Amino acid sequence: MPVKIIVVSGNPKKDGLTYSMTEKLLQGLRDGGADAEVVGVCGMGFCRSCNNGQCLTEKHKCTFGNDGFTAIQEKIRKADGVAFISPVYWEEVSEGLKSFLDRFRRCESSTPMNPRNAALTRKPVLLVACAGGSGRDMLEPLMQLERFARHTGADIFDEVAINRRNSAYKGETIYNSAKFMAEHLKER
Repeated sequence: MPVKIIVVSGNPKKDGLTYSMTEKLLQGLRDGGADAEVVGVCGMGFCRSCNNGQCLTEKHKCTFGNDGFTAIQEKIRKADGVAFISPVYWEEVSEGLKSFLDRFRRCESSTPMNPRNAALTRKPVLLVACAGGSGRDMLEPLMQLERFARHTGADIFDEVAINRRNSAYKGETIYNSAKFMAEHLKER
């Protein structure tokens, strides 16, 4: 049975650098033997922090999950590994991915009411930031993704920063990293 890897995309566009790197990521995962699926999170609602609401008192449940959030959360919970990929906007991950990460972290972080049996606990994650345009400011988005991984108990498998000038060889890096991650998970 193949391993399942979910690719969480913060890309609001259907072309460009992040789109082409997502394709390389998917190809690497599939060539490594994984069943891989991309889920887009742009257009989803933002975290409302609902006064330490349902997400903290009812383990891992978002009050506002009727916009597709809960379905993606469940896919991540059932997956063997996860990749996060985003364009770089204003030195950060995209607004869509940032909103998703905020909600997910709030629902899945470790607190006394929410012990570490969360969806990403000890699960390998691959983190990718794609800076088109100027090609600058790739490290801050990776740091955002690192913090998210720490807060949710994920195990960082690899991090890749890409821009349009290095995309030829970094595209191969993404492919190889994804393939190796899938092969590694198959051996578990």
